[in-house]
Amino acid sequence: MTLHTLLRMEAAAVGALGFSACATLPDTDELIERHAGQAARFETARGALPARKSAAILAQLKRQSGDIDILDKQIALEQAVNDSPLVLGNKVTLLQDGAQTYPAMFDAIRSARDHINLESYIIEDDEVGRQFSELLLAQQARGVQVNLLYDSVGALNTPKAFFDRLRQGGIEVLEFNPINPLTAKGPWLINHRDHRKLLLVDGRIAFIGGINISSVYGSGSIPSRSRKAVAGGDEWRDTDLRIEGPVVSEFQKLFLQTWEKQRGRPLAAKNYFPALKVQGQDIVRTIGSTPDDPFSLMYLTLMSAIGNAERQVHLTHAYFVPDPQLRQALVAAAGRGVDVKLILPSHSDSGLVFHAGRAHYTELLEGGVKLYERSGALLHAKTAVIDGVWSTVGSSNLDWRSFLDNDEIDAVVLSQEFARQMEAMFASDLQASQVIDRVGWQRRPLQFRLKEWLAQFWGRLL
Repeated sequence: MTLHTLLRMEAAAVGALGFSACATLPDTDELIERHAGQAARFETARGALPARKSAAILAQLKRQSGDIDILDKQIALEQAVNDSPLVLGNKVTLLQDGAQTYPAMFDAIRSARDHINLESYIIEDDEVGRQFSELLLAQQARGVQVNLLYDSVGALNTPKAFFDRLRQGGIEVLEFNPINPLTAKGPWLINHRDHRKLLLVDGRIAFIGGINISSVYGSGSIPSRSRKAVAGGDEWRDTDLRIEGPVVSEFQKLFLQTWEKQRGRPLAAKNYFPALKVQGQDIVRTIGSTPDDPFSLMYLTLMSAIGNAERQVHLTHAYFVPDPQLRQALVAAAGRGVDVKLILPSHSDSGLVFHAGRAHYTELLEGGVKLYERSGALLHAKTAVIDGVWSTVGSSNLDWRSFLDNDEIDAVVLSQEFARQMEAMFASDLQASQVIDRVGWQRRPLQFRLKEWLAQFWGRLL
């Protein structure tokens, strides 16, 4: 049994303790209708653009993407419910697996001159965790202020001595919603977890995605003779982004807001918001979801995008426990003739989540949704690419816990070129996946049906 399996079980257990009957998902149709029709607004490093220029940028995007409606409707919804603007002038680099992500992170950490802000659900005391700790301690010793925020449940099996050593080296370390109520600095919110994965360097570079700090990500999902198998024998398939440009300040705001809400010590006076210049042509919006808000921003954003899709909805997700509205949205899109494809795991570090998700396959298959299960690796990615122009990468899973109980962080990227890269990655994963067809699915063994039937009752807690 892996650490991640234990954490999923522990999360479900604390969820059962902290479950509130009033925690429900919003009526997305009502919210989407209420916020429709706003004119698109864009920002640059210098601030908000006039309405005329914003309209011209949107028109250009529509021409490039074939005049699809998702841009008008989706942008209107996003900006109505989200304080974070659509920001121009960014460079977004797609990173696959820990084999690409960790070296990029290490290079960025070594380049730091002012500060490093790191927020992670899981930080393990293993080879990768120790590589991070040594680099961070070295930078702190050079005068670079390091601020670390970790989740109490996610780091449950990480020795206290690991974090004590960081504190002794001058690093500011903050535990998110401690499990121990005696150490909580505010209300004891056992079910509210910080599932974000965010690294910020000098306020100029941001990394987000699905990758925690753990050696299980040290091996990629791309076959290599020289690569050794990771612990447990599974290679992990995940996705991250490296982002440079004006939008990095929006990620910085989220980190600092969480630090303040968790009542962390006042941070050292550093240049957390440097002047940022244009780095590329990608348009990015930050989506920071939290149970502190009336509803999950990422849930509403994704539901709206699926509802507005005209051509393709291509989702790759590790933990799939869809609520009724999400299932209906996927089936409705398929009914409109949209190519709806989901790549899901063929096995998981959480059997409960795996079978709870499979309990809904029949409904989706009968509704025209195409399902695939990724083999050859343990899928942990959380990505979407819709209509060849709208993409998301982040920490949010397609489950109740991400949409109701967790702090999550995702990026929306408006870019045809970036969407092409996402589609290429999706196609590669598709080649490594097995199609789930209706006939074959109906013939699955009785023991699987029983597991699905039992697991679905835990869906709200997963």
